[in-house]
Amino acid sequence: MPAYDYLILAAGWLVWFLAFPHKRWNQGSPARRDNRSRWGLLVQVVSYVLIWQGHFWTRHPTPVRVALSVIFFVLATLLSWTATNALGRHLRFDAAVTADHELIRTGPYAIVRHPIYASMLAVLLGTGSMIAAPVLFIPAVVIFLIGTEIRVRTEDSLLASHFGDRFRDYQQEVPAYIPLVR
Repeated sequence: MPAYDYLILAAGWLVWFLAFPHKRWNQGSPARRDNRSRWGLLVQVVSYVLIWQGHFWTRHPTPVRVALSVIFFVLATLLSWTATNALGRHLRFDAAVTADHELIRTGPYAIVRHPIYASMLAVLLGTGSMIAAPVLFIPAVVIFLIGTEIRVRTEDSLLASHFGDRFRDYQQEVPAYIPLVR
């Protein structure tokens, strides 16, 4: 694989990731927490591990695959940075709500309810379109979607219990993590 392909992968992952450590994560004790979302995260990690398997260093991706990878990484970066900015003090690792939690519906949250998961999907697609063999790429995407569904359902349940009809209306109006897909 040409050196610029490695550079695209490294830069894509790094710029996407940097949206998270520079933010002040909410460390306060939540009013409600649901650790089941960690199982979803574990399943998502399995998909990332799967996509890196194989002899990707001997591959020579076509210009179309490289372009797709760049597009997905740009999308992932835009989503991660705008989502963390919109969440502000509500950004946390676990699925949880605090007593003073706000329902964020601005920025990327006006397009999808879970833009960070959308950004994670874009990272997976960007990586996979560059390096993965189809025999690994397709199962990795399916596994990722299963993990994401676990996380989305856990978080949506918490938000619905906290915000009631306000959240259920939002849920009806805005797709979970893929625009235009309910």
